[in-house]
Amino acid sequence: MTDKAEFGSYGVWRPAARLDGAFAQGVEQLGYGTLWVGGSPAQDLVIVEELLDATTSIIVATGIVNIWQADAESVARAFHRIEDAHPGRLVLGIGSGHREATPHREKPLAALNAYLDVLDAEGVRPDQRVLAALGDRTLALAAERTLGAHPYLTVPAHTAHAREVLGDALLAPEMKVALADSAETARATARAYLERYFRLSNYVDALKRFGARDEDFADGGSDELIDAVAANPDPGAAAAALRTHLGAGADHVALQPLGDDPLGSLERLAPALGLEPLRH
Repeated sequence: MTDKAEFGSYGVWRPAARLDGAFAQGVEQLGYGTLWVGGSPAQDLVIVEELLDATTSIIVATGIVNIWQADAESVARAFHRIEDAHPGRLVLGIGSGHREATPHREKPLAALNAYLDVLDAEGVRPDQRVLAALGDRTLALAAERTLGAHPYLTVPAHTAHAREVLGDALLAPEMKVALADSAETARATARAYLERYFRLSNYVDALKRFGARDEDFADGGSDELIDAVAANPDPGAAAAALRTHLGAGADHVALQPLGDDPLGSLERLAPALGLEPLRH
């Protein structure tokens, strides 16, 4: 990986536990440029290898490897093993997670710098890695020492601000998508999924910094907040919402399909995003 344009305008974010080769093949066939492996994949990156083995051209990026759970030297060895087999198709996303989930999480910026030092020493180049980043200091670190930033659960106002901090570095925010027969049903799906995230201070603080109010987090989230972070309810409206991040300065949007038929949602959405199916 050397060029942020290789990500494509749209990719797909999915927890590692819900990914397999068949899903990756479906995403690639629909024309999405990158598959993001979420949920803190294990340091051996075996799931990443499985996804790359099953596909031919899609970029696979980790979104993200948790630095408190995965040893940097082991991750670097896994990276090189996979990079040797699939050159240029793996991007290593790393991040420091959440203090609620990691009691020993202290001085995360210093810890990220130290982790990147190990990756440097082990030959994982800056253009082969990205950082999960919400705050300005982490965004600046992403621009200085990696290909760029992968913010999760943000709004277009954050994207516009992040672009100013990052300069020309990659900016690849995540946005959820909930397709349904009505806005009410789509919002209910999004609220059920977002409940745990609205208990994590880093996301809540970032959303408040860019316009959310305390009352927006009551009762599972106001309609305004849910619509800002989860594009819905039909493909046209969802595509327009996703494009707001590109208009705000994103290079790429990693969309996370919610609901019982994620691949079906991606298929319905692809034409509205202007994606063309992969042809052999």
